[in-house]
Amino acid sequence: MAELWRELMIAFCLMLVIEGVLPFLYPQRWRQLVVQLADIDDSVLRGIGLVSMLIGLLALYLIH
Repeated sequence: MAELWRELMIAFCLMLVIEGVLPFLYPQRWRQLVVQLADIDDSVLRGIGLVSMLIGLLALYLIH
């Protein structure tokens, strides 16, 4: 069980690194993107989130 938590923490840390790349490299463009995201309908954002999760699960399945 400890190994699972360790791997989850590693995955979380990698997610933070990846999420921080765009604001670090392109802060102005990232700010514009966030403003545009605020105008998108909730159902569209949920759909994007669902597709993203499914792609991630598929990639994990194929890698593992």
